[in-house]
Amino acid sequence: ISYTWFLSIIQNEFRTGKIDLDSTMKLLETLQIPFDFAHVKHVFKKTVDKRKTNIINIEDFRAIYRAIVHRVEFQELFRAYSPNNKILADTELVEFLRKEQYETEGCETMALEIILKHEPIEEVKKRRQMSFEGFIRYMNSEDCLIFKSDHRTVYQDMNHPLCDYFISSSHNTYLVSDQLIGPSDLWGYTSALLKGCRCLEIDCWDGSNNEPVVYHGHTLTSKILFHSVIQVIDKYAFVASDYPVVLSLENHCSPKQQEVMAEYLEGILGDKLLTSTIGDTDVTQLPSPEALKFKILVKNKKVGTIEEGMLRRNLDSHGETGEISDLENMSDEDESDERAPLFSRNDSSKRKSEQKPPAPPRKKAKMKKTKIALALSDLVIYTKSEKFVSFEHSLANQKCYENNSIGETQARKFVKHSAKEFVSHTTRFITRIYPKGTRATSSNYNPQEFWNVGCQMVALNFQTPGVQMELQNGKFLDNGGCGYVLKPEFLRKHNSTFTPQNVGRYSKPMSLSIRLISGHQLPPSNLSKTNKADPLVHIEIYGVPEDQTKKKSSVIKSNALNPRWDETFSFTVQVPELALIRFCVEDEISLVANDFLGQYTLPLLSLSKG
Repeated sequence: ISYTWFLSIIQNEFRTGKIDLDSTMKLLETLQIPFDFAHVKHVFKKTVDKRKTNIINIEDFRAIYRAIVHRVEFQELFRAYSPNNKILADTELVEFLRKEQYETEGCETMALEIILKHEPIEEVKKRRQMSFEGFIRYMNSEDCLIFKSDHRTVYQDMNHPLCDYFISSSHNTYLVSDQLIGPSDLWGYTSALLKGCRCLEIDCWDGSNNEPVVYHGHTLTSKILFHSVIQVIDKYAFVASDYPVVLSLENHCSPKQQEVMAEYLEGILGDKLLTSTIGDTDVTQLPSPEALKFKILVKNKKVGTIEEGMLRRNLDSHGETGEISDLENMSDEDESDERAPLFSRNDSSKRKSEQKPPAPPRKKAKMKKTKIALALSDLVIYTKSEKFVSFEHSLANQKCYENNSIGETQARKFVKHSAKEFVSHTTRFITRIYPKGTRATSSNYNPQEFWNVGCQMVALNFQTPGVQMELQNGKFLDNGGCGYVLKPEFLRKHNSTFTPQNVGRYSKPMSLSIRLISGHQLPPSNLSKTNKADPLVHIEIYGVPEDQTKKKSSVIKSNALNPRWDETFSFTVQVPELALIRFCVEDEISLVANDFLGQYTLPLLSLSKG
């Protein structure tokens, strides 16, 4: 039956005798199987090279199709459940779903749905059966993705206060390359929003003609107009997610241009802009992502209380400014002063003595006064930027709608020396972490160490690929990619005693077994002339320190088309709620160097069994 069906689809193409590589590709597409051009070309060449021609006949095509599509590992699986090796009856498919895919309920209905969806041969489908061709299509489909299907949509409770979620956050969103001389571009905002990012950063400076501009101040990065940025945000804010977007303003504008900013925010965003509280003006708890759907929030310094601001909005506060006094500890990581120093230091003179050097004298804290236009200040409702002093100070004085930004270096010290206080802080207040200013190339830090203590907005340079952004993208695949992931309960409860170093009673150990079977049509290495790679796979767990681990497979020599491993890896994970798993495929170029071929990262609890 399969052969008759196969011929019926392809014979028309061969009426004239033989076909070339392009027609082969088109024909494979008709057969609805994902193909990689480089691999098809390679198999095609192998077929025609013996004959010094570049066209193939119908039997050659069948051989190419089978070489690529009829994977041995699929055949073994199919044969284990099909008594005659040709057909799976619906009852046999049900057995497969129970035993191999760990499905428990509704298997009969599921089997029929799979047959209707994936079986290409009509007469087999009518008999409620599945051919090997249908089985292949099912195995290659999104029904068999390793990512749990019910995690691909919003499934978490979205009615908790904002501070109970991890929030996808970007740093210096306007930059599309480095932090010193690279271009600023509106595409930075578009692409971050399309990836589901919910907290964007906008660095605002006075521009000519009373037009505020956005760029990395005191550097040679190019400038874009503030109003253009707001237009792009208005257009793309809710394409990937319905949940609220926070605009984190790093504001260096004069009060006059701050008023212009306020006008643009209100004029362009209209009803999307949150300008008053939802319900009570006396805010004792942050509203939820659900309550703030389709709203854009301004995060900036603010004068006075929310109530005063809302009363004032009914009057004309044009030209009025307020003053904010900040205790300036002049730390090396004030974000408004995070320009990279353009010189290099030589640290080789440090002596290896055991004595601690004397502590540098504490820089004297001084008060810094900032003028802020009331028109802009009054647009800040639930996300008021507050200078971080200490955990004790926040606990005693900070309101739930006030949030802090802490630089990665200082935050890392807190993780190391006062994790419990840090966790206690993030159960109450939204905390944003940002990369240190010396990361001139827009490199990123590992976000996991700050998620581990419950930091909501761990801001990364979205434009810089690498493991750090792969962890970010993997974490936020969860909950339908909406940009909000509910934190585990031990990072939400105010009296939590959880710390990443000492998980204690919060540990729910999970044993995980992963069988690495095979690869298929891997991208050939950039460094490989023939279409070959020597692939190996790393399986990595990111989470609390105790769970961090890496294992790697053996190397399969010169096979990128269908490397076969059949190796099993076992892990025990103490805090699965915080763990991510990363699969990374590399090509071994030499004993000391590997070339990256591809990766996939996802939350451990979003792994589908089977």
